[in-house]
Amino acid sequence: MTPVLIMLVEDNDDHAELITDALNNTIVANRVLRFVNAESALEYLMGEKAHAAPEEYPLPGVILLDVKLPGMDGLRMLRKIRKNKRTRRVPVVILTTSKREDEIARGYELGANSYIVKPVKFEEFRAKIIDLKMYWVLTSELPNSVQESVEG
Repeated sequence: MTPVLIMLVEDNDDHAELITDALNNTIVANRVLRFVNAESALEYLMGEKAHAAPEEYPLPGVILLDVKLPGMDGLRMLRKIRKNKRTRRVPVVILTTSKREDEIARGYELGANSYIVKPVKFEEFRAKIIDLKMYWVLTSELPNSVQESVEG
């Protein structure tokens, strides 16, 4: 099974470490590309600045996106992802501490594929990340345009 490139847009170092460890401590170790803000993640996704060579900087198979980020928030980033022809098919999972109904509804309106609330307890958080990986990386099929950019 081919590992999938996972983009993690998360500013909290503890959450990022827990997510990365959970993603890599299963059958298939995936490459996790972490960004601490939406602006730098969008530069990568759009192939801007240092990321202009798509063969060196492929699209991720899935994006794990926090809502509360410094600068541009995750919902604004999601809107930009969905408006761009290159990135609109990449699955986006909102992974956040917010249970606010308006944010959940807005995430889906903007094109999120899933909205997951981060549990407070360590083991519950880890279990959710492993379940997330099992579905998005091992079970779900990627659109051809995303899969081709992931494979090279």
